[in-house]
Amino acid sequence: MSRLKELRRYVDTELNRMEDADKRISAVNHLYGVSLAATMIAKKRGMDPEIAAMAAMMHDLAAYKSGSYDDHAHKGAELARGILTELALTDEQETEMICSAIYHHDDKLIVDGPMDEVLKDADVIHHCMNDLSKSVKDKEKARFEALCREFGME
Repeated sequence: MSRLKELRRYVDTELNRMEDADKRISAVNHLYGVSLAATMIAKKRGMDPEIAAMAAMMHDLAAYKSGSYDDHAHKGAELARGILTELALTDEQETEMICSAIYHHDDKLIVDGPMDEVLKDADVIHHCMNDLSKSVKDKEKARFEALCREFGME
């Protein structure tokens, strides 16, 4: 089984513990949507699409498990480190890359490392394109416009 498939199985088990069916469906939709977007962005930018997809699969897991978005990015990085250690899916460098991306993913107005930016951009794409009737958040507007240019969607 691939590393990503094994991680998805773990994440699915965690999400299936959510009692509220609507929140569970929304969580699955978001994590898988961001994971697909991260894969595409990483591939386009010459980065590791599997690592990007793995980071995306866990980026909001702490919020879903706790029911709170308070400091969810930092808590999520800690949770991801524990999951990756438990499952022994990544080496130390890959674990650091994934955890850094999760740690920084909520800082949409700051530019961080290349993989951090892949996750931020994938998160923004999903936020902005999952429901086209919603307006783009101010903190995501510049990033979304840059992504539209990058992908020829002007």
